[in-house]
Amino acid sequence: MKAATISQLKQELSTRPPAELLEICLRLSKFKKENKELLTYLLYETSDEASYIKNVKQEIEQQFTEINTSSYYFIKKSVRKILRNTKKYIRYSKKKETEVELLIYFCSEMNNLKPSMKNNLALHNIFKRQMEAIKKSMSYLHEDLRYDYEVEMESLRD
Repeated sequence: MKAATISQLKQELSTRPPAELLEICLRLSKFKKENKELLTYLLYETSDEASYIKNVKQEIEQQFTEINTSSYYFIKKSVRKILRNTKKYIRYSKKKETEVELLIYFCSEMNNLKPSMKNNLALHNIFKRQMEAIKKSMSYLHEDLRYDYEVEMESLRD
């Protein structure tokens, strides 16, 4: 089965009655955990972005404390998983401020990782790529916000 384009879906959804739209949303939420998480964000957390960011930061912090530090292989796998989850939460929000704040927090947690990520090239490269992603996202922000985030980034530099 070939999936319809976004514009086709949008056009079709605009013709459906609200009760049917509700059913469609509920069916979508049953199929994938990500759909349910996105629906939860859209319904409950869009009104309080600061609380959302705080909750995601707590989750990132907890995931970093659970990393198996017995070898760099396990550390690298865990860091990639944490980054994947962080990017998922950033996609839900679609706000550049949220993206910058969460990536800065991710990088600060990576910086505090023991043993140091500077001793492993793969981990160091992940860190550098995220720093570049932060710089790119910051270019879309207001200059006052940009300055505040640049100050935070300076503390992360190697």
